[in-house]
Amino acid sequence: MTSRPSPSTVSRPTKIIGGKRTSGWLVAFFTFLLLFSQIPKLKNCSKLISMDKYLVPLNPSPEKPNPIRRRRWKRTAIELNGRFEPKYRHEISGLLMQSYSEIGAFPHSYHVDGFPCQTHMNRIGNGSSFVGQVPIGRQGISALEFDNKGIYLVSVTKSGCLTVHDFEALYCQSNESLPSSKEDEAKHLMHLSLNKQLDVVRWNCANQDEVACTSMKRNEVLIFDIGYVSSEPVEVLRTRQAVTVHGSDSHKGLSDIAFTSIDDSRLLASDTSGVISVWDRRMSILPCLELTTNSHSTVNSIELNVENQVIFGAGKHGVIYMWDIRGGRGSAAFQSHKEVCHPPLTSLKLASMLEKIESLKAQSHIVSKEIHSIDLDPSCPYQLAFHLDDGWSGVLDIYNFKVSHVHCPPPAWLNDSNTSSDLLHLRKPSWLPTYSIYAVGSSSDKGIHLLDFYPDPSSASHVEHSENIESSSGINHQKKQNRFVPLSEGVTACAAHPLNGTIIAGTKHSSLLVISQKPQSF
Repeated sequence: MTSRPSPSTVSRPTKIIGGKRTSGWLVAFFTFLLLFSQIPKLKNCSKLISMDKYLVPLNPSPEKPNPIRRRRWKRTAIELNGRFEPKYRHEISGLLMQSYSEIGAFPHSYHVDGFPCQTHMNRIGNGSSFVGQVPIGRQGISALEFDNKGIYLVSVTKSGCLTVHDFEALYCQSNESLPSSKEDEAKHLMHLSLNKQLDVVRWNCANQDEVACTSMKRNEVLIFDIGYVSSEPVEVLRTRQAVTVHGSDSHKGLSDIAFTSIDDSRLLASDTSGVISVWDRRMSILPCLELTTNSHSTVNSIELNVENQVIFGAGKHGVIYMWDIRGGRGSAAFQSHKEVCHPPLTSLKLASMLEKIESLKAQSHIVSKEIHSIDLDPSCPYQLAFHLDDGWSGVLDIYNFKVSHVHCPPPAWLNDSNTSSDLLHLRKPSWLPTYSIYAVGSSSDKGIHLLDFYPDPSSASHVEHSENIESSSGINHQKKQNRFVPLSEGVTACAAHPLNGTIIAGTKHSSLLVISQKPQSF
């Protein structure tokens, strides 16, 4: 009979866990814990499976929807590069032109040593205080100009007064709640009564302590230092005497002045006999060079380009001359200190270029007219603006020698305007520092024209301007148009502030008008 093995000798199942031998009941215990931890996950899976019957099937879209066209944000480029794009500036220039109005008027009621100056006396003698009366004799602002920073404004009158005004004092006095019609003479940096007719005044571009003035009745350029309060100029430059075939000296008056921007010793002046004299003040008080026009008519206005290499001149017979002094004989003559005569590189008859504009030729009879003034656009160096004696203004593109803009106001006789007094003045317009806006006094009305001369067919004065171009060019463009700003007196000369664009207008009654935005109270 076989014997039953004892319990101590029966073999039990074992498992090796982690290198140790473990009994089976312990393995079963760990397996149970593992399965128990998976119960919540299994419940969630069952819920997800049971929720599938409640899902709504998504119908496929038949077509891709069209994207929403949003208006382009034009100010992105402004925020990126910190400046306005030219076309954006042109779009808002209409708002700028609409904002201008007369905010101050200051008659020339100044005194010298306690007595009325000569301009003040002429104003009283001519009875110009009466509204609508035309001034006679020597009266009116003949020229005015800002310095480079717009701190001071210099003006000259037909009666011979040279005045340096503080612009901030003028502007602040205009914006007072009760503006005064009398300028504070204590704010003047200089006021001289020279008792001789003055027609031109210019700041020295390279030395802002100097101003130069001259007259169409004298052959002298008077240079004053504004740091010295003296009625005597620090220097007097003279033209060379011209001898006629009969042996007598011919009269030479000076009509305009220009300084070079790189050298305070170089100065140019045009005269009434068709010559531009060039001085080197370090060498002599007489010219070192004469630029001739091959004509004996007056050169009313001259302009030096920004590189000081090309000189433009406008003649009384409607001709624009150009001298190029960058090379060859012209350059050598400019550098020498001997008297040298130099003819123009080219000359352009303005009437012939205006006749090439078909729309203008069909509406008016074009004849040669006297050019009062020429000015280069500070924001577009190839635009040379011109102003004619009948009130026409325009732009000559000096790159291709074509008239690109023109503005033709109604003739003076339509308004029964008396133009006899205008014959005594050469109207002198001015560019605004930006936006290519040209400010010019009206030849028939009391006011100024603000002309849109932007270099693009979208300009209201462009010869290729069309309403169809504006409508097809984009979104919500304002209609471009010029603007007439009515004023209290007739204007002879304009000057625009080089920073904020405030316009100062000199009048036929020797007053200064401040034209800017009216202050708003909130």
